[in-house]
Amino acid sequence: LRQSGLGKSTLMNTLFKSKVSRNKSVQSNPEERIPKTVEIKSISHDIEEKGVRMKLTVIDTPGFGDQINNENCWQPIMKFINDQYEAYLQEEININRKKRIPDSRVHCCIYFIPPTGHCLRPLDVEFMRRLSKVVNIVPVIAKADTLTLEERDSFKQTIREELRANGIDVYPQKEFDEDAEDRMINDKIREMIPFAVVGSDQEYQVNGKRLLGRKTKWGTIEGKRTYFLNLLTHMQNIKDITGSIHYETYRVRRLNESNGHLESLLGSLPVKRATVFW
Repeated sequence: LRQSGLGKSTLMNTLFKSKVSRNKSVQSNPEERIPKTVEIKSISHDIEEKGVRMKLTVIDTPGFGDQINNENCWQPIMKFINDQYEAYLQEEININRKKRIPDSRVHCCIYFIPPTGHCLRPLDVEFMRRLSKVVNIVPVIAKADTLTLEERDSFKQTIREELRANGIDVYPQKEFDEDAEDRMINDKIREMIPFAVVGSDQEYQVNGKRLLGRKTKWGTIEGKRTYFLNLLTHMQNIKDITGSIHYETYRVRRLNESNGHLESLLGSLPVKRATVFW
């Protein structure tokens, strides 16, 4: 998630070695390329990684952050996430519910940060602060090859400090470390957050191997998938946190609202007095 031009579609295709992102239509008028409001577009794929089959739904948000006035631009996205929770809840409380409830809940939000090398913008801070309450957030620095190694490391440190200062809890959250081994693995991931990413859909021959990457006059930059594949191995954990924390928070709130509404209705009904004879 982030504004246009940060290589979101390319990175998704690099990550999964497949055209998993929606192709963009060609528009001649530059103004037509920028949606007037935030849109929600999703596309699903069946993919396979190291023998493991997965149904992946990629959700894109054209228009987010592209306007001059981006006030409350996160609201359609928050609504979409909550709508998926509501759909799951309605299936769950259905008397004749299905044995396997269709799960359209959003389990992870990959948030793309522009490679400015300076600091997070107020929009980035506010959006991640709000969204971290309802979904697992994984921040990434887009087009990281535009930064020197020193700029990259300094920018990553600045972002980590700003996330802590603003109380933004990104995945993997420390409170979900189950044991010492789990903590050690997650600490390694936390040290790499935000991921610095380079996406490419072009293959090149490097040292006898075919690699996805970007070719420059200094050499070929490999679009490494290693860190993200480590993240994919945690996909079940990400889904568990969605179910036990984010969705559960929504479910409890909605059920409390329903109970409160029912009590209000019952309180407004006339009281019928009963006479008991002994």
